Amino acid sequence: MKWFLIFWAGPIFFLGSWYWLSYYDMSMGVFMYTRQMHDLVFQIYGNILGIPPETIPPLVMRAIAFDTLLVFSLIAYRKRAIIKAWWTARQASRSGLSRLARDESLSRAP
Repeated sequence: MKWFLIFWAGPIFFLGSWYWLSYYDMSMGVFMYTRQMHDLVFQIYGNILGIPPETIPPLVMRAIAFDTLLVFSLIAYRKRAIIKAWWTARQASRSGLSRLARDESLSRAP
């Protein structure tokens, strides 16, 4: 599971850092991080897909959000027994505290 998360988060981190650095033209002497390269990459993808280049970043963000939801759903499914035990313990402790607080406040009434 650890490697699955690493191979999922690694490309997302790389893409996000490249996008942020190239969008704000923080090239640090590397052409890959210039705004010119940023615009060229999205122009090429736009021509290949036949859509305007400015619509690609929101589509990528939606795909990343969907993938993230899918990954965390798989993790939750694999750990469903632990999550269920945590939830029942949490609900039991919350109901016990509220009952104690109510009894305690009634005992102090004149």
